[in-house]
Amino acid sequence: MGKVKLALVGCGFISDVHEKAFRELQDKIEVVACCDIVIERAQKMAEFLDCPLAVEDYRELMDVADAFLLALPHDLHYEIGMDCLNHKKHVLMEKPLALSENECLELIRAAEENHVKLMVAYIMRYHPMIAKLKEIIDRKEYGELFQMSIWTEQYTYYEDEWTTSAARLGGGQFFSHGCHYVDLLLWYLGKPIKGAHMGTNLCTPWMEMEGTSNAIFEFEGGRLAYHFGTWGAKGTRHSYAINTFFEDGMVECCLNEGKMYLHKSSNLTKYFEKSDQEILIFECEPTSHLPKYEIEHFADCILEDKEPLTSGAATLQGHRVIWRMYEAEKKNVIADLRGLALDDPWNRTGAGKLPV
Repeated sequence: MGKVKLALVGCGFISDVHEKAFRELQDKIEVVACCDIVIERAQKMAEFLDCPLAVEDYRELMDVADAFLLALPHDLHYEIGMDCLNHKKHVLMEKPLALSENECLELIRAAEENHVKLMVAYIMRYHPMIAKLKEIIDRKEYGELFQMSIWTEQYTYYEDEWTTSAARLGGGQFFSHGCHYVDLLLWYLGKPIKGAHMGTNLCTPWMEMEGTSNAIFEFEGGRLAYHFGTWGAKGTRHSYAINTFFEDGMVECCLNEGKMYLHKSSNLTKYFEKSDQEILIFECEPTSHLPKYEIEHFADCILEDKEPLTSGAATLQGHRVIWRMYEAEKKNVIADLRGLALDDPWNRTGAGKLPV
């Protein structure tokens, strides 16, 4: 196979950010078709990508494409994903994988049975700065990690009804967007022990469930983590940022700027002053260039017959973490997250529930 023949299904907002990536990856990927139920959107994207075919029905493309990128409302992921997999097509699924544990398991098993790749578009895993931070943590470059804090602050309001519906979205901001960062925490910190979530739709009244989310976690070894996400920010300090506290300093990832800093204090008794050492330790393209890395990985996995870093099986555990935390929030208790590490067994029904 010289190039992956890819069909893009869903040509709305998410697909716009992929346009530059496709142009940069023409040596590995040929976009052979664009599909959207609004044909004008498919035609516009096809024109942008110099693609020969625009259709309203993805089923017309089964004999045209090797692989499908599904950028669809979340409640359509399972049905269309299963159809593509059972036609022996590789699938890059925009997050989340699906809206229930059984749907996720069936998608994973369909990919295995049909010997095709199923990858979830957890775009942050492929950010060069995210990969660099993983190296720093694993090498203990600045000693032991004891706290990770993640902020995602943005204003997100869509006209489409499905983006506000809890049933179609699969939850609220925590599930729809926070799933990226739960996945990162599992990747960085290892085995989760317990966690708690609180959400509100105050000042995001268009959301049926939470538009603002706060989540805290304890991981094995005493490591702690925090994630704050909102779709109601009309101003922001952090935007997209990760602060990682080590025994020998703090590493700050300014994701939108593409810059990573090490902060250290020479006088540790000056509690109310900024660190006097702010050292730029890594720099890369800003967040807007991210799709290139993710899509290239998908193409490489197909061309080289490799398992995707964010395969369906590898990302299911993060979905289960969120489902447990939602359930615990309803009961006003702490969520038991044991058994949901990325290296824990995933292929058992009920793993998303509290252990017996």
